[in-house]
Order: sequence, then C-alpha cells, then structure tokens
Amino acid sequence: MARRIDPRAVFNRVALLAMLLFALPVTARAQPSGGNLLGPAWGVRPWLNQYGVTFGLSETGEVFGNATGGLHRGATYDGLTEASVGVDLARAFGLQGGIFNVSAFQIHGRSLSQDNLDNINTISGIEASRATRLWELWYDQQFADGQFDTKIGLQSLDQEFITSPSAGLFANTMFGWPALPSYDMYAGGPAYPLSSLGVRGRANLGRFTVLGGVFDDNPGGGPFENDPQPANGGSEIFNLKTGALMIAEIDYALNSPVSGEMASDDASPGLPGLYKLGAWFDSANFPDLRYDDRHRPFSSPDSDGNPLMRRHNFAVYGVVDQMIWRPNPNKARSISVFTRLMGAPGDRNLVDFAGNLGLALHEPLEGRSADSLVFGGGFTKLARNATEASRSAQDFAGPGVYSPIRTSESYLELAYQYFPVAWLLLQPDLQYVFTPGGGIANSSRPDRRISNEFVAGLRFNVSF
Repeated sequence: MARRIDPRAVFNRVALLAMLLFALPVTARAQPSGGNLLGPAWGVRPWLNQYGVTFGLSETGEVFGNATGGLHRGATYDGLTEASVGVDLARAFGLQGGIFNVSAFQIHGRSLSQDNLDNINTISGIEASRATRLWELWYDQQFADGQFDTKIGLQSLDQEFITSPSAGLFANTMFGWPALPSYDMYAGGPAYPLSSLGVRGRANLGRFTVLGGVFDDNPGGGPFENDPQPANGGSEIFNLKTGALMIAEIDYALNSPVSGEMASDDASPGLPGLYKLGAWFDSANFPDLRYDDRHRPFSSPDSDGNPLMRRHNFAVYGVVDQMIWRPNPNKARSISVFTRLMGAPGDRNLVDFAGNLGLALHEPLEGRSADSLVFGGGFTKLARNATEASRSAQDFAGPGVYSPIRTSESYLELAYQYFPVAWLLLQPDLQYVFTPGGGIANSSRPDRRISNEFVAGLRFNVSF
C-alpha cells in the first residue's frame, strides 16, 4: 500500500523554500537563461562544436500537491530527463543548410492530475506515464539562405505549431499543447510525450512565416480514446494505420527585425507582437460521444456499445502574443499579454472550444533580467454531444444514483520564474481549478462532484 503524504508538511516545506528564494537580495544578478552547469564539459563541447555537433542534457523536477478538492488530498513528485544531439551538416560534411536532430527522454515519478485531481487541464506539462522514449528524429534542409526549409522525420507538433512565447512560461499543460487537440486528436496528437512521422515545410516571407505539414495522426497506434496523453503508456514509432493529420499556420511578427531591412536611427522600435492563424484536418474516423452505431444513446440499456463513427475532424485556432509596455527598449523589463482560442465540431469531440489568456511581467525586480512573473487562466468547454451524453446518463440512471451533467472546466495559475544562476530555474507555482473534470462525480465520494482544487508546487530545471 502506498504511503500517504501529509499535505500540510508538503505545503509547509514549499512555503519555507519559497520564502528563502524571495528573501535573496534583489541586487543578485541572474545571467541570461542559456548557461550550462557543466560549461564546456572539460572541453568536450567546443571540440564537438568544431564538427558541428551540439548536445543538450537537462533535468526537470517538481513537487505539486492539492490542499483542497480532488479525489483526495496529497502531493506527488514527477520528473523529466531530456537529452538531445544536433548535427550541423555544413560543418560535419560540407552539406550546406542541413541539420540532423535526435532527442529522447526518461519520465519518472507520479502524476498529481491522474492520481489526485481527475481534471481536464492537467497541472503540469511534463506529467506523463513513466517511460524512456525516443522523442524526435528528423532532418531539416534549408534553401535560399534559410528563407525556405523542409523537415522530415519523427516530429512533435508542439515545438512549432500553436505556440505562444509568453504562454510557454507557465507550468499547466494547456498553456503549452492546448486542451482541444489534447482530447480531440488520437492519443492527444503528435505532442509531448509522443511524436509522429511526417514532413513539414516553412517559408519566411519578411514579417510573415507560413508553416504547413502532413503527419501520421495516431502516434499511439491504438484505438481512439478521449484520454489525455499522461494516460497513454505506449506508442509505435511508425504508425500509418488510421489517417493523415494536415496542419497549416500563418504567423505575422509585428515590429520585429526583418532580414535585409535597414534599422531606423530616428525612432525607437515599436512594441513587438506575434499573431497566428491556423487550422488542422484529420482524415480518419472519430467516435461520436453520445450515440452508438444504431443512433441510440450509450447510456440506454438497448445500446450495443459500438460508437457511431464520424468521418474526419478539424479545428481552427488563433494566437495573439503582444508586448504592451516596455519603458526602455534596451532593457528586459516589459509586460506582454497573450490569448489563444480554438474551436472544433461538437459531435465527434470531447472539447469543442478551449481558450487561455494571461500576462507576463519580465524583469519584475530591478536587475533580475532573466526572471518573469506570470498570471493567466483558461477555459475548456465540453462539446455538445459530450454534455448531452451526460444528460442522457442522468435520464437513464437508476433511483438514488448521482449522475451530474458535465459542462466545462476553468483554471488560474500564478508563477514566478527565478534564475539564481544561468543553469538553474526555480519556479514556485499556484493553480486553482474550477469544476474539475467539467463537473464529474467524485469516484471516492460518488454522491457529489469533485470540488474545486487549490494546487501549489515548486518546479526546478537544471541545464547540464
């Protein structure tokens, strides 16, 4: 039997550590967040760099616990070890514009969201089933001095598509790879901790960037499940059994330097921003969440349990990430706001609308140029047929059976990214989840819904 962790003791330790971190002198200077603990690694890094080879190694770990709500209260630890190797083929073999990349990771610990919370918008972007995985394996070839490039191989879409620089500072999963594709794509889509075989093209057209690609739509290789990626314990490296996932995106960079343009000396640059519009289409079939193949509700005693299959799936999305305040263009201190909205059909998906928004204050304390204070939140609406399925279940439930109707889940997050040294990130983090699971019954106390969850934790990242 697993040993229960006293949540009060966990929170006391987290609070004490956070107090010690914030008590450090404000005048302490953090270097830019690109350093490594091992530095030149006894000369290995510069020696390899002569031949175009770079390597990365990092460890991310975190303790999160819920003081309220959930299936039960408690705390967990989870961690991620990531390793990558890149080869510049121009230096290695004289092939101009060629880049080879391979990465892998080892996931350890336990998931608070899966064990304690049963929420939709999982607490941490590194939560996943314990495993050692090959992640990405691709070759990228540039053309026309980098204006165009093509990438082929195993790829994770969350590295390039639907991204927001400011949203990436948060811990909650859905500020990274959003809730809608996490639940509406096969196995959560080709995103951490999975990847898919495919080809991606990119064109840099001044302030516009156009991205597009075709990928295997099912990185897990199994039947469709409306489960988040942390519940997926295995995958196939090359799976071509279900359908093709096509995705396209156009980005516009406002007030950002453009290659070939002359800098203006008579005016300070405007506040930079990033605007994105995109869509994805999946050629596979998707199960209806409400009706079986005879158009009867799943909750009906007459249902055969085989879902009605809907042809194809798609979604559209938009991203805005805009700096709104910067007193000095030569300083890091600034405020950026962001929002990201996505929509999909309501008859074949668990989620038909998801959005998040927030703000990021860079250099919140004078001299802390690498630090950021972030606050944001998100809303995930369950699709029409998912809500109606819970309504039908309520209609068919027996006397005295509690069967709530699921609607939506929302969340808030407050975090501080602190770099005491260049190679170490410490991030105290607070989150609050409203109507976990969209309002599902608590499996530990099936006569009521899961109550709102207050979660606190501390994340660290070490770059070796």
